[in-house]
Formats: sequence, structure tokens, C-alpha cells
Amino acid sequence: MSNDVLVVVEGRDGRLKKSAIEVATAGRALADATRGRLVALVLGHAVANTADLGRYGVDAVLTLDGAAFARYASEPALDAVLAAQAKVAARVVLFSASVAGRETSPALAARIGAPIVADAVAVTIEGDAVVARKPKLAGKVTATVAVRGTTVVVSLRPNVVTPREAPRTATTETLPVATRAPRIRLKDVVAPTAKELELTEADVIVSGGRGMQDPKNWALVLDLADALGAAHGASRAVVDAGWRPHKEQVGQTGKTVSPKLYVACAISGAIQHLAGMSSSKVIVAVNRDADAPIFSVADFGIVGDVLQVLPLFAAEARAFLKK
Repeated sequence: MSNDVLVVVEGRDGRLKKSAIEVATAGRALADATRGRLVALVLGHAVANTADLGRYGVDAVLTLDGAAFARYASEPALDAVLAAQAKVAARVVLFSASVAGRETSPALAARIGAPIVADAVAVTIEGDAVVARKPKLAGKVTATVAVRGTTVVVSLRPNVVTPREAPRTATTETLPVATRAPRIRLKDVVAPTAKELELTEADVIVSGGRGMQDPKNWALVLDLADALGAAHGASRAVVDAGWRPHKEQVGQTGKTVSPKLYVACAISGAIQHLAGMSSSKVIVAVNRDADAPIFSVADFGIVGDVLQVLPLFAAEARAFLKK
């Protein structure tokens, strides 16, 4: 095995996803510690801005050619990562803990017999060990895990790394991959509307809970999200009640998010919801119950009737952002 680090980055609609720059930044720090190269495998076909990876410390970029990689599918993705690891023989293989990363990283670890640390919030090299920090018990505690192995696989939670430039002139090479015909075929992709932001990619999220009282009041959540230029999410209770689709659910059985700003509207703060958003940089909670658990993780809290607070919040946000 080499001292190189392999980062698996994702493309969508011909562009690198935001998480690509985050794992590149984290990978650069690991490669500096191992005194190896940082190699990036781009999961996607005809991704245009792969040169951006060089700005964030990538020494070499491996791209994929072929219609099999135009959309994510588990088997072609695993074949590509196996081919990249066979070429690079990396000490650490780093993924984003996205839907694709959560599926492909354990499959890779199983195929090459490597240990894996999933959903880490930080990763470093200490001597002969890869040391990662990761939330446990639905985010109530953080565990520090030291892993030793010829190769270690790590998935990194999105939005926990601040991108940092470390410019290099990255070489680019097309990686030949013999892919299998996938057993599971992607039938259709429902694209978001022009104004709809992907929760896991958003810097600002406004989420609502059952305390919104009635689905007709959801317009207040959407209006505040529009005022802040934010994505909108929901608690499990709201999704279970049929007010909002599952794709908007934040929490242990929904999506894990780590935005710069998370606004929780009429969400009590059940542990399942906290597991999905407690790593947000700044949390603002609006709830009429001053003893609601959400206030235990909030940086700023507003105790009041959400139906009265949200219109004022949205108006102030619009006025401030116009300055």
C-alpha cells in the first residue's frame, strides 16, 4: 500500500457537488500527514469543473467515461471505486456520507476487507492510526475512534469541513472501468423545482414541526425559507401526518443536515430529530414551550406563538437582506 489518500467525489448534472470540495479539503490534510498524494475519483460522467479540485489540494483526478456513470447506480459506482483503489492503493479512502457514500463506502470496505468509520465529523492521522470523531447515541455524545489497517475507509458527514484552498496543478486521467450490468436500474429522477434547494446541500434550512398546528399554516415556513434563501425541512411527525413529503424529513429516519443556520419552527426537539441536525453551525428555535428540548441545543431561542413570530421573522429577514 502507498501513503496516498483517495477521495471519492460526486458530480450531479455535470457539476461537482458541494461535498466534493469538503472531502478534498479533508483529504489534503490527511495526505499531508501521510506525506502522500491526494487522488480524487469523480463519480459521474462528463463533469465539467473537475479542475476546481486542484484548488483544494488534489494532485491527480480520475474521471469516468461511459453512460453507466451518468446517474448514480450502486454497482457501477462500486466497480469504479474498486478500480481506483486497485490503481492508487490508498492508505485512506474518504467518502462524503451522502446517500451514495453511505451505500458505496461499506460495500468497498467489505470487498477489500478494510475497516470502516461511518459518518465521521473529523478525521486525522496519528502515528499508524486513522483517528475519527463521530456522533453516537443520536448525537448525545461524540466518540473518538482509532482505526488501524493497511487501508481504512471513512465517510465524512457533509458540512462539517470548511473548504480551504491549497492550490496544485492536478493531472487528469480517464479511468477505464469494466462495469457489470446493474441488477437494480434507476427508473426515473424527480428533479426539484427551480426554487427548491436540496436539504443536504443547503447552507440555511427552515424546518417546521407539528406545532404549526395545521398544514395550511405551512405557508409561514415556506415564506420564511424564501426570505432567507433557505431550503425547507420537516419533522417526522409532520411527514407521518402527511403534511409534507418524506424527502423533506430531517432526523434519524430522514436526512442528516449540517447547515450554517438551522431554524426550527414549532419543533419540540425529540432525540430523533436532534440526531439529524444538532451539528448545524447555528441553531435558532421558535417554540411557545420554554421547556422544549430544542432549546437545549439552540444558540438562539424565541419563546412565543410561531404563527405570530414567523411573519415578523420573515419581514425582518427581508428588510435586513435588502440593506
